This record gives sequence, C-alpha cells and structure tokens, in this order.
Amino acid sequence: MGRIRNNILHNQRLQRAYDAAIEWREKHINEKQTVLILSFFVGSFCALAAYLLKQFIHLIQSLLEHYVVQGEYDFLYFVFPFLGITLSSLFVHYVVRDDISHGITKILYAISQRKSIIKPHNMWSSVISSGLTIGFGGSVGAEAPIVLTGAAIGSNLAKFFRLDQKTMMLLIGCGAAGAIGGIFKAPITGLVFTLEVLMMDITMTSVAPLLISSVTATVWAYITMGRDPMFELQISDPFVLGKIPWYVILGVLCGLSSLYFTRATNSLERLFKQRVRSMGLKTVVGGLTLGLLIFVFPPLYGEGYDVIGDLINGNSLKAFEVSPLSFLGHSAWVIVAYFVLVILLKVVASVATNGGGGVGGIFAPSLFVGAVTGFVCARVFNLIGINVSEANFALVGMAGLMSGVMHAPLTGIFLIAELTGGYHLFLPLIIVSVVSYLTILVFEPHSLYAIRLAQKGELLTHNKDRSVLTLMHLDSVLETDLQTVPPDMRLGELVRVIAKSRRNIFPVIDKNGKLCGVLLLDEVRNIMFQPRLYHRFTVKQLMTSPAAILTEDMQMEKVMETFEDTGAWNLPVVDSEKRYKGMVSKSKIFSSYREELMRLSEE
Repeated sequence: MGRIRNNILHNQRLQRAYDAAIEWREKHINEKQTVLILSFFVGSFCALAAYLLKQFIHLIQSLLEHYVVQGEYDFLYFVFPFLGITLSSLFVHYVVRDDISHGITKILYAISQRKSIIKPHNMWSSVISSGLTIGFGGSVGAEAPIVLTGAAIGSNLAKFFRLDQKTMMLLIGCGAAGAIGGIFKAPITGLVFTLEVLMMDITMTSVAPLLISSVTATVWAYITMGRDPMFELQISDPFVLGKIPWYVILGVLCGLSSLYFTRATNSLERLFKQRVRSMGLKTVVGGLTLGLLIFVFPPLYGEGYDVIGDLINGNSLKAFEVSPLSFLGHSAWVIVAYFVLVILLKVVASVATNGGGGVGGIFAPSLFVGAVTGFVCARVFNLIGINVSEANFALVGMAGLMSGVMHAPLTGIFLIAELTGGYHLFLPLIIVSVVSYLTILVFEPHSLYAIRLAQKGELLTHNKDRSVLTLMHLDSVLETDLQTVPPDMRLGELVRVIAKSRRNIFPVIDKNGKLCGVLLLDEVRNIMFQPRLYHRFTVKQLMTSPAAILTEDMQMEKVMETFEDTGAWNLPVVDSEKRYKGMVSKSKIFSSYREELMRLSEE
C-alpha cells in the first residue's frame, strides 16, 4: 500500500510540474515563437531518426555480407528477404499491434480528417520494422517510414505542449519536411514535398517553421553522414538544346511507366489483401515471391540505390552480370529486355514485400524504376542511331517517375537536383517532370499515396469545395426528429399525426423498421378534410417512392451529386439492411457547408 501511495504522490507531483511548465510557456512564449522553437527540435529529432534508420539498415547488410554470404552472389539472397519480412511481420503483430504500412497515406488521412493525431508508437515502430525489412533485402524504400516517423514526432510534440489542432498540423508538416531533409540531405525538397504531396496550404507564417525543420535536419545529416550527394556523378555530359525532343519522349514514357506503377501497385495490393487472409500465409507467399524475383533479378534486392548509381555512372553491365540470366549473352537488346522486365517486376517485388508483412515505402522503388526507364529509353535511342547520354536520361528519369507516381513535379525536380548535384540538368529535369505529370493526369487524377483515400472519399485537396465536403459527414446533417408512420395507418389517424407535426414529409416505416416510402403533405391535402374518406385510404395507398435513397456510409460529395441529379430537397437515409435512419434536407447541408467553409477559410 505504501508503494502504491508513493507512486500516486509521485505522479501527482509530476502532473503539477508539467501543468506549471505549460502555464509558464503560455505566459512567456507566444504561439509563433513556440512553433519556431519546436520546428528546430522536430528537425533535429527527424535527422536522428533518419541517421538511426540508415545505420540500422547498413549494420544488417554488413553483417550479412561479412559473416554469412561467401561469394558476390549467393543462394542465401533468396532466403534473406523472407527472413526480413518474417521478423518485421512478427514485430508489428506482437509488439506494435497496429497497422503501420502506407505511412504517407496515414499522414494524408490525419490531415484530411482535421485530427492531426498520429499515434506515439509511430515515432519508433516504423524505424525498426522498415530497418528489418530493407536490411534483409526487402524491395522497398526507407523514406515513407521515416516521413511517418517525422510526422509522428511533430504531432506528439504539439500534443505534449497542448497546442491547437492547426498548429499540430503545421508541426506534422515540419516533421515530414525534416524527414525528407534528413534522409536525402535535400532541404528544398523537404519544403516542396510538404506542399505538393501532403497538400498543405502554405502561408508566409508556415514557411519559416517548415524551412527551419528541413534545414536543421539537413545540417545534422551533413554532420553525421558527410556532405557528399547520395549519387555522385562521375560522368557529366552537358545538356544540348537539340536533345529536347528526346527528353519530351522520355517524359511521356515516364508518365506511362508511372501509370503502370500506380495502377499495378494498387491492384496487386488489393488482390493480395482479398486473396491472402492469414498473417502466416501472407508472409510465406510474399517472402517466397520476393526471394524468387531477387534470385533471378538481383537488381530488385533492397532499395536499389547501388543499381541507380551504376546506371548514372555508365556501369549497367554490373547489374546484369550477377543475374542467372546472364548466360543469354551480352547483346545490347538482351540487356534492354532484361531491364524492361526489371521495370515490370519491381512493382511485384515491392507489393510482395509490404503484402508479406514488411514495412517500406514506394519512394525508393519509384526512383529505381525511373532510373531504369531513363536508361532503357536512352539505350534504345542509341541503338537506333540517336545519340543521347544514358547517364543523363537515367538521372532525369528518376525525376519523371517521381513526378508521375506522386503527382509532384517540383518534388521530383528539386530532389534529383539535390541528390546528385546535377543542377546543370535543371532544364531537362523540368521538361521530363512536367511532361510525365501531364501524361499521367490524362489517365489518373490522384497520386499513389492519395488514391486509397480518394476511393473512400476521405482525401482533402486544395479544391475548397471538395475539401469542405470531405470534412462534412452525413451523420452531422441527419435529421431524426421526423414523425414516422406505418403503411397500414388509416387516413383518419394520419390526420391527427399531421396536426401535431411541423413538417410536411413523413417517412413510412414497417414493423421491422425498414423504409417503405415517404408520404408528402401535398399528396393528402385535398382529402384530409373529408371525414367520409378517413377509413377508405391507408398510408400505403397515399405514399410515394423517394426520388433516391441515401445510405449512412455515403460520402458527402456523392450525397450532393444525388441531390443535384434528382432535384429533391429531402431524401431518406437507410443502413445496409434498408432500415430507416433519418432524413437529410438540402437546406441543412447548405447551412453546414457554409459553416464548414467559414471555419476552413479561417484556418
């Protein structure tokens, strides 16, 4: 009892000290200053998380290479990815006990729902699970997990200091910007990524914290990992204006490749989720699929950054020679066909990794596919007599794929420029990124990150009308106070109900609570004052079918479309079993819409 009492007293003292510290902060440091200070710490913590993740991945890879693998290419590379997926799956299932996949989609969802609350475990769980996945060869990237980690750091710091929801959202953006700056050493990309991919509305007051976080993380990355760019260019062919048409063609190819990447990833994920139910079976199917793909196509192993480095520095044969398919010979067209298969199968490898229980993002896979697409395009041009730089095409291809897959041309442009120091290729980077983005827009209006939320109607965008409708929910405008009537009610009884009601519409509900129709006052006005008819007519004879029936899980954008299509002013709402839940009026929606629009504009 004494120990329990001491613990309670200790917790009470801590709570009083915490409350006093928060009160002192509120009195002496205004909110703007608090955000600037916290943005520095968010950037610092993001850099630390990025450093720890990279070191964890490199540690696992080094241990495998030095103590397990005997030769340059070993059969154990078939086993390693399966082991990594298994360890990550067990960690998530038994330790984290939460879904931590699709990190950036989770951030978009938090922002879209105006909650901005990301669970505390996301500050460390993604680092460990993605480290295990990628370290053992999972064909995914570490960037999305670290962005989720950074966003969780920002969210929970804001929550700790009891900041409002708007400020919490800004610190989530600071965490994302800091994560990109810390893992890529790309401060401008961190800011642009927050604007384009997370779709946050940037104002002058929010630019400073985002930049502070991004630059701080980048500086710490310079200190801990050196100032060398991630991909050091050994070949630097100058850009020639006469090559612009070929870069335009590359942009179109990158757009089409982005479309394949997006659609294939989404379809395979959905197929994997529907067909493979148990955790054990998912791990086995995902691990074996990934292991087999990597055994035949070694470039699919891990993040693929080594292969990217080889391609942009003219060492394409290195990635081909380690494959069992190298017995086919070193013909130029054989190599082209090999890398085309690598492009097509990278999506399968990434989905197998995440679907099997691994944790990782599509940042690195999109860069990888972009580099290979650029290389293949350049090699084909050279084979048919059009002289272009394979290194330059591989480099700008990365920007093209990222622009298409993420619907973020500025992010693609600045990221590749900062990753490689290839500012001399700024014009082709812009051309390929913009053309790729415009190409995929013809077929797919949403990025791979946003498409999952868009399909559910939960995505907040820069379109104010859609944003307001996204933030509104059907239950907030549902009216449940209308008088219902049974279908067998006589006209005489109905007249007494009408006399007590203030509404002119009456849902008709059977004894099981199911909607049969609606009765409008206008339909009975001519006979309701004729007592001789009170026993002749029933509600069932007088009711009509509603213009449309809404379901309780319907998104507001679809609700508004239904009102517009039918021209109705009131529509009933039912559940999945057709049981009546209430009525929705167009006037109530308009009133709620105006209130939500005013609140959104103030933010």
